[in-house]
Amino acid sequence: MKLKKMLIVGAALFAGVNAQAADTELEFWTMNLQPKFNTYFEQATAKFNETNPGLKAKWVDMNWDQIQPKLTASIAAGNPPALVNFNVPWVHEFAAQGLILPIDQYLGAAKAAYSTNAVKDVQVKGQMFAFPWYNSTQIIAYNKDIFAKAGIKAAPKTFAEFVAMGKQIKAKTGQAAFAPKMSDMVGFFYYAGLPVVTDGKAVFNSPKHIAFVQTFADLYKAGVMPKDVFKMAFEQEIAAYNSGKIAMMTTAAQGLKRTETDAKAIYDKTEVAPFPLDAGKLNLGSWMMDFVIPKGTKDPAAAAKLGIFLTNDEQQLAFSKATESTMPSTKKANLDPYFQSGAKSADVVDRARAVAAKSMDNARTLTLTPGTLPDETVMIKKLQEEIQSAVEGRKSVKDALNTAAAAWNEKLKK
Repeated sequence: MKLKKMLIVGAALFAGVNAQAADTELEFWTMNLQPKFNTYFEQATAKFNETNPGLKAKWVDMNWDQIQPKLTASIAAGNPPALVNFNVPWVHEFAAQGLILPIDQYLGAAKAAYSTNAVKDVQVKGQMFAFPWYNSTQIIAYNKDIFAKAGIKAAPKTFAEFVAMGKQIKAKTGQAAFAPKMSDMVGFFYYAGLPVVTDGKAVFNSPKHIAFVQTFADLYKAGVMPKDVFKMAFEQEIAAYNSGKIAMMTTAAQGLKRTETDAKAIYDKTEVAPFPLDAGKLNLGSWMMDFVIPKGTKDPAAAAKLGIFLTNDEQQLAFSKATESTMPSTKKANLDPYFQSGAKSADVVDRARAVAAKSMDNARTLTLTPGTLPDETVMIKKLQEEIQSAVEGRKSVKDALNTAAAAWNEKLKK
């Protein structure tokens, strides 16, 4: 009898161990989201675990500069996590090295939920290598009083109108119109639908490129842009708008909170609009985050199930509500009343959020594919120096772009 009881207890313990071992742990890494978003991730993992018996999601957050070395080490050790939070350039870099897996075979109907440009952002040679997650974009905030003084009744709908209105504001009011972020001309070229490197050669000195940069040179000369525009980053542009120094600023919706806090009188005169598109049909200022499946992950199909869950409409919307600043990369979530009910709100930030959400179909991360440039820091610096010389009138645009292209091609041919 005693032996029988021992066998029963032993069998029960064995069954318990087996049941515990049957759970597949899916560790997923994010960057710089703890502790502010603990509640969101605790709820998300609990929900996934409840609805996926046998799978157990486990969230781990770390600093952004830890992600790559820790991932590389874990892959080498044969024990990578299920999912890792990457940005778009990292997706292309790790896909080229064969360190992350294509995900198309796991997506099925879920692929249709993502915006077209979000899918393009994480495609390498026609295959998706990441689950698109949260994104950002820029809109225009403009001072209605300055627009009225300049005789402008509506926000620009094209880049050509944006330029024309800038000139009109300067001519009618004497004030600078805007301060575009001149530190990223590569992004501006893509925005304008202009290539940067083709077949291993710099091509940004074509007549179209010259004409595009000449536009900025003309605006600078006419005083449409502030004389210190090349020294102006995010903070300086907000300060210039808040002080009435410029009529428009490009900003994320949440960035207007600074204007509300620091310059209420300007905030009360502010209206918002999408940043106008140019030939590239792309927004400025987008920077998408995503999840990748590392090479060597023990159960890629289960990892994909978690990736689809974390980036579906419902979870992306919930994350946007938690952050109050990020935008979803799925189509349906951007049309949710959380965003769109703000379109007629008295609050400028609510209206800005609605404007940004409606424009997310045009959001792409405008950057060169990693590995394109053999000496990227030096080459980008050279391009920016030549652009500044041209826009400030110290050199012709044609000479500046030819000089930069020649410098790039000298390095690219090696």
